Amino acid sequence: MTADTNLIASDIEEYLRVHENKDLMRFITCGSVDDGKSTLIGRLLFDSKMIFEDQMAAIEKDSKKFNTTNEDFDLALLVDGLQSEREQGITIDVAYRYFATEQRKFIIADTPGHEQYTRNMATGASTCDLAIILIDARHGVQVQTRRHSYICSLLGIKHVIIAVNKMDAVNYDQAVYQKIKADYREFAEQLNIEDVRFVPISALKGDNVVNESANMTWYPGSPLLRLLNTVQISSHDNSQFRLPVQYVNRPNLDFRGFAGTIAGGEIRVGDTIEALPSGKQSKVKSIVTFDGDIETAFEGMAITLTLEDEIDISRGDMIVRPHEKPQSTKNFAAEVVWMDENVLQVDREYIIKVGPHSTFGSAVAIDYKVDVNTMEKMDASQLALNEIGSCHFEVAEAVQFDAYSDNRSTGAFIIIDRLTNATVGAGMISGSVDAIAKSEHKYSEFEVEFNALVRKHFPHWEAKDILKG
Repeated sequence: MTADTNLIASDIEEYLRVHENKDLMRFITCGSVDDGKSTLIGRLLFDSKMIFEDQMAAIEKDSKKFNTTNEDFDLALLVDGLQSEREQGITIDVAYRYFATEQRKFIIADTPGHEQYTRNMATGASTCDLAIILIDARHGVQVQTRRHSYICSLLGIKHVIIAVNKMDAVNYDQAVYQKIKADYREFAEQLNIEDVRFVPISALKGDNVVNESANMTWYPGSPLLRLLNTVQISSHDNSQFRLPVQYVNRPNLDFRGFAGTIAGGEIRVGDTIEALPSGKQSKVKSIVTFDGDIETAFEGMAITLTLEDEIDISRGDMIVRPHEKPQSTKNFAAEVVWMDENVLQVDREYIIKVGPHSTFGSAVAIDYKVDVNTMEKMDASQLALNEIGSCHFEVAEAVQFDAYSDNRSTGAFIIIDRLTNATVGAGMISGSVDAIAKSEHKYSEFEVEFNALVRKHFPHWEAKDILKG
């Protein structure tokens, strides 16, 4: 019996308290088609004793009809719940599963590997702290492996575990694993991912998933679950207070509050705030939560603020501290993942939704799109389904935002088709167009002065070679 099991039997209230205070990690499983993502999650839950008896009975029954393995039951059926997923043996929609160990609580997003459903993968990755990218040992690094890795990098995921799966299909050959490891490291050098780890596994047989593998004694590292329990997740330092207003709470004549989830920083009763875009200021009268009034609230908490003054604040506005204002502009640059069969067209009007604030806008220019195989930036006049590019947007009303690299909550937006109301794209804002242009202009001035200095004192040298080191 585990310590958690003993605690449940002896003191259920203490168990609930301990469980509530555990760290929560959100992670995504992604990779190419049929790399074994759903089977891996099924194996994690099965070997860690997190599948209930009725779930097990249902899987055994369904395995007689939808079995894609030679085992008595197909663990992938635990997360592949759609009829079409079971018939085809692939993941289509994002499936979420929850489990806990003695160290942590986990929320898993099992995402599709098929190129057609890359948009679902991007949706699942948007709130995750870590990504498990599976690679089939028989096929090595594929196009979707690169695409998913690049999207994880764009979405600010700093921790990646490369699980080289189906090692049983290559006789647990160490050379195969080392070749895939070298290939991925070469590609990952071009990505903004701080922490990349590797583990050879067999999700079907259970090697190195929860328990160490007797078939791969040459692997010196930890099994996958131990890595998940011990990896130290980098905290996002969103110290500046941000409260995007989701709802104006007006239940009666005597109460008017502004509800939302804090996207950064903290707030206390008595603090001075400013409402954007109006610029009106007031002080916090009370902080109301489901459990009652509190004195201080932090990032991630759902709260309602009441203010000492009656000022006009609506859904989509942002409440901040006066000395910690975000950027505000009608022109911004962003990286875009396009998610629709119809291409992103320059100058076509869409609904641009930044947090709860919606306005009309369009992409006025596409700087480039990225070839995920070579990471080459190519000229483009439009973006097709699953393509990723850098664009400039103009919107009808100024939007308040932080750069996505500074705050994932206030720096993200979605693009909505005006006719169908379908979400057709997702974006990560890098900054206002004017600020970026000013920064590039300063850099270009430095280059001009530096080149002149080099030519004067070292006529046989090239300035660009010195800058490269």
